Amino acid sequence: QVQLVESGGGLVQPGGSLRLSCAASRFTAKYYAIGWFRQAPGKEREGVSCIRSSDGSTYYADSVKGRFTISRDNAKNTVYLQMNSLKPEDTAVYYCALVFGWYREIPQKREQYPYWGQGTQVTVSS
Repeated sequence: QVQLVESGGGLVQPGGSLRLSCAASRFTAKYYAIGWFRQAPGKEREGVSCIRSSDGSTYYADSVKGRFTISRDNAKNTVYLQMNSLKPEDTAVYYCALVFGWYREIPQKREQYPYWGQGTQVTVSS
């Protein structure tokens, strides 16, 4: 069974930075995508950023473009989300998710991802 473990969340002041990690294990596949999603209290879970394993192509939500960077280390099966210039509205539980297969367009919707981690809390507050 695929396992996804997030880490790196915490409390940070506005304007600060955090780096989230998503360690994926218990699978062997050449083609897959990993996405970061977040859910704030009372809100729907939304896509933040996604990356395709085959070529490293990426997707970013408009709300995080220019502030967040997704990257991967294929040797470690780990995906990172570097979050800079954090804002209070970035406060949420952040989840990583995985979908197998090759897609012309990187999967961006939560419904497309069958495997999920347990989430890590990010709180941006002074």
